[in-house]
Amino acid sequence: MQIQRRVEAWAAGAAYEKRWHVVPLADIGPHLRHAVVAAEDSRFYSHGGLDLTEIERAIEQSRRRGRGLRGASTITQQLVKNLFLTTHSWWLRKAFEIPLALLAELILTKQRILELYLNIVEWGPGVYGAAAAARHHYGVAAAALGREQSARLAACLPAPRSRRPQTMNRYGAVIQRRMAEMGW
Repeated sequence: MQIQRRVEAWAAGAAYEKRWHVVPLADIGPHLRHAVVAAEDSRFYSHGGLDLTEIERAIEQSRRRGRGLRGASTITQQLVKNLFLTTHSWWLRKAFEIPLALLAELILTKQRILELYLNIVEWGPGVYGAAAAARHHYGVAAAALGREQSARLAACLPAPRSRRPQTMNRYGAVIQRRMAEMGW
Protein backbone atom coordinates (compact mmCIF):
# COMPACT_ATOMS: atom_id res chain seq x y z
CA MET A 1 0.00 0.00 0.00
CA GLN A 2 2.86 2.38 0.75
CA ILE A 3 4.13 1.87 -2.79
CA GLN A 4 0.61 2.50 -4.11
CA ARG A 5 0.42 5.82 -2.23
CA ARG A 6 3.84 6.92 -3.52
CA VAL A 7 2.84 6.10 -7.12
CA GLU A 8 -0.48 7.91 -6.72
CA ALA A 9 1.33 11.04 -5.47
CA TRP A 10 3.85 10.83 -8.31
CA ALA A 11 1.06 10.41 -10.91
CA ALA A 12 -0.76 13.41 -9.49
CA GLY A 13 2.42 15.48 -9.40
CA ALA A 14 2.00 15.92 -5.66
CA ALA A 15 4.65 16.00 -2.99
CA TYR A 16 4.92 12.87 -0.88
CA GLU A 17 6.52 12.61 2.53
CA LYS A 18 6.43 9.25 4.30
CA ARG A 19 6.48 9.11 8.09
CA TRP A 20 6.99 5.57 9.33
CA HIS A 21 8.74 4.10 12.33
CA VAL A 22 8.41 0.44 13.30
CA VAL A 23 8.26 -0.37 17.02
CA PRO A 24 7.67 -3.58 18.98
CA LEU A 25 4.15 -4.24 20.25
CA ALA A 26 5.38 -3.53 23.79
CA ASP A 27 6.05 0.07 22.68
CA ILE A 28 2.46 0.55 21.56
CA GLY A 29 0.27 1.35 24.53
CA PRO A 30 -2.55 -0.98 25.51
CA HIS A 31 -5.17 1.71 24.93
CA LEU A 32 -4.30 1.92 21.23
CA ARG A 33 -4.11 -1.86 20.83
CA HIS A 34 -7.52 -2.24 22.48
CA ALA A 35 -9.09 0.68 20.61
CA VAL A 36 -8.03 -0.71 17.23
CA VAL A 37 -9.37 -4.18 18.03
CA ALA A 38 -12.64 -2.71 19.38
CA ALA A 39 -13.05 -0.52 16.30
CA GLU A 40 -11.81 -2.77 13.51
CA ASP A 41 -12.35 -6.39 14.55
CA SER A 42 -14.03 -7.10 17.89
CA ARG A 43 -13.74 -10.87 17.43
CA PHE A 44 -10.05 -10.68 16.44
CA TYR A 45 -8.93 -13.04 19.18
CA SER A 46 -11.60 -15.67 18.42
CA HIS A 47 -11.63 -16.07 14.62
CA GLY A 48 -9.17 -17.74 12.30
CA GLY A 49 -8.66 -14.85 9.87
CA LEU A 50 -12.21 -14.43 8.57
CA ASP A 51 -15.12 -13.26 10.71
CA LEU A 52 -17.99 -15.26 9.25
CA THR A 53 -20.48 -13.66 11.66
CA GLU A 54 -19.55 -10.18 10.43
CA ILE A 55 -19.63 -11.29 6.79
CA GLU A 56 -23.18 -12.66 7.30
CA ARG A 57 -24.24 -9.38 8.95
CA ALA A 58 -22.79 -7.34 6.09
CA ILE A 59 -24.62 -9.47 3.51
CA GLU A 60 -27.89 -9.19 5.43
CA GLN A 61 -27.55 -5.40 5.78
CA SER A 62 -26.79 -5.09 2.09
CA ARG A 63 -29.87 -7.14 1.21
CA ARG A 64 -32.13 -5.16 3.58
CA ARG A 65 -30.90 -1.75 2.49
CA GLY A 66 -30.52 -2.56 -1.19
CA ARG A 67 -27.01 -1.09 -1.20
CA GLY A 68 -23.55 -2.42 -1.86
CA LEU A 69 -21.76 -4.59 0.64
CA ARG A 70 -20.09 -2.78 3.53
CA GLY A 71 -16.69 -3.85 4.75
CA ALA A 72 -16.35 -6.90 6.96
CA SER A 73 -12.60 -7.38 6.78
CA THR A 74 -10.69 -8.59 9.80
CA ILE A 75 -7.45 -7.10 11.03
CA THR A 76 -5.68 -10.08 9.46
CA GLN A 77 -7.30 -9.40 6.08
CA GLN A 78 -6.38 -5.74 6.32
CA LEU A 79 -2.80 -6.68 7.20
CA VAL A 80 -2.32 -8.85 4.12
CA LYS A 81 -4.07 -6.28 1.93
CA ASN A 82 -1.74 -3.55 3.17
CA LEU A 83 1.36 -5.74 2.81
CA PHE A 84 0.74 -7.45 -0.52
CA LEU A 85 -2.22 -5.89 -2.36
CA THR A 86 -3.72 -2.47 -3.06
CA THR A 87 -6.51 -0.53 -1.43
CA HIS A 88 -8.58 -0.62 -4.61
CA SER A 89 -11.88 -2.35 -4.03
CA TRP A 90 -12.31 -5.24 -6.42
CA TRP A 91 -13.38 -8.86 -6.12
CA LEU A 92 -10.09 -10.20 -7.48
CA ARG A 93 -8.30 -8.60 -4.54
CA LYS A 94 -10.57 -10.51 -2.16
CA ALA A 95 -9.74 -13.73 -4.02
CA PHE A 96 -6.11 -13.20 -3.01
CA GLU A 97 -6.76 -11.60 0.38
CA ILE A 98 -8.80 -14.44 1.87
CA PRO A 99 -6.28 -17.28 1.41
CA LEU A 100 -3.42 -14.98 2.45
CA ALA A 101 -5.30 -14.09 5.65
CA LEU A 102 -5.93 -17.75 6.43
CA LEU A 103 -2.25 -18.52 5.82
CA ALA A 104 -1.16 -15.62 8.02
CA GLU A 105 -3.33 -16.97 10.84
CA LEU A 106 -1.67 -20.38 10.47
CA ILE A 107 1.90 -19.12 10.71
CA LEU A 108 1.65 -16.01 12.92
CA THR A 109 0.36 -15.49 16.45
CA LYS A 110 -2.44 -13.01 17.07
CA GLN A 111 0.03 -10.76 18.86
CA ARG A 112 2.37 -10.77 15.85
CA ILE A 113 -0.51 -10.05 13.46
CA LEU A 114 -1.58 -7.11 15.62
CA GLU A 115 2.01 -5.85 15.91
CA LEU A 116 2.52 -5.96 12.14
CA TYR A 117 -0.84 -4.32 11.46
CA LEU A 118 -0.25 -1.51 13.94
CA ASN A 119 3.15 -0.86 12.38
CA ILE A 120 1.97 -0.57 8.77
CA VAL A 121 -1.59 0.75 8.88
CA GLU A 122 -2.15 4.17 7.32
CA TRP A 123 -3.12 6.96 9.73
CA GLY A 124 -3.06 9.95 7.44
CA PRO A 125 -1.38 11.05 4.21
CA GLY A 126 2.08 9.49 4.39
CA VAL A 127 1.65 8.49 8.04
CA TYR A 128 2.14 4.76 8.62
CA GLY A 129 2.13 2.85 11.86
CA ALA A 130 1.24 3.63 15.45
CA ALA A 131 4.54 5.33 16.31
CA ALA A 132 4.34 7.78 13.42
CA ALA A 133 0.62 8.39 14.05
CA ALA A 134 1.10 9.13 17.75
CA ARG A 135 3.98 11.48 16.99
CA HIS A 136 2.23 13.17 14.03
CA HIS A 137 -1.21 13.65 15.59
CA TYR A 138 -0.37 14.06 19.29
CA GLY A 139 3.38 14.67 19.58
CA VAL A 140 3.88 11.67 21.88
CA ALA A 141 5.21 8.13 21.70
CA ALA A 142 2.70 5.37 20.90
CA ALA A 143 3.16 3.99 24.42
CA ALA A 144 2.06 7.32 25.92
CA LEU A 145 -1.31 7.59 24.16
CA GLY A 146 -4.27 7.92 26.48
CA ARG A 147 -7.59 6.13 26.14
CA GLU A 148 -9.40 8.98 24.38
CA GLN A 149 -6.48 9.72 22.04
CA SER A 150 -6.29 6.04 21.13
CA ALA A 151 -10.01 5.80 20.44
CA ARG A 152 -9.86 8.89 18.22
CA LEU A 153 -6.91 7.46 16.27
CA ALA A 154 -8.75 4.16 15.80
CA ALA A 155 -11.78 6.11 14.57
CA CYS A 156 -9.67 7.39 11.66
CA LEU A 157 -8.83 3.94 10.28
CA PRO A 158 -11.81 3.50 7.95
CA ALA A 159 -10.78 6.66 6.06
CA PRO A 160 -7.28 7.63 7.24
CA ARG A 161 -6.50 10.14 4.51
CA SER A 162 -9.59 12.25 5.20
CA ARG A 163 -10.29 11.76 8.92
CA ARG A 164 -8.40 13.51 11.70
CA PRO A 165 -8.46 12.41 15.36
CA GLN A 166 -9.40 15.91 16.49
CA THR A 167 -12.76 15.58 14.72
CA MET A 168 -13.59 12.04 15.84
CA ASN A 169 -15.59 12.94 18.97
CA ARG A 170 -18.69 10.84 18.34
CA TYR A 171 -17.06 7.75 16.84
CA GLY A 172 -14.23 7.97 19.38
CA ALA A 173 -16.83 7.79 22.16
CA VAL A 174 -18.44 4.75 20.49
CA ILE A 175 -15.06 3.02 20.40
CA GLN A 176 -14.44 3.81 24.07
CA ARG A 177 -17.83 2.29 24.90
CA ARG A 178 -16.93 -0.84 22.90
CA MET A 179 -13.62 -1.04 24.74
CA ALA A 180 -15.44 -0.94 28.08
CA GLU A 181 -17.87 -3.64 26.90
CA MET A 182 -14.89 -5.81 25.97
CA GLY A 183 -13.42 -5.38 29.46
CA TRP A 184 -10.79 -2.77 28.58
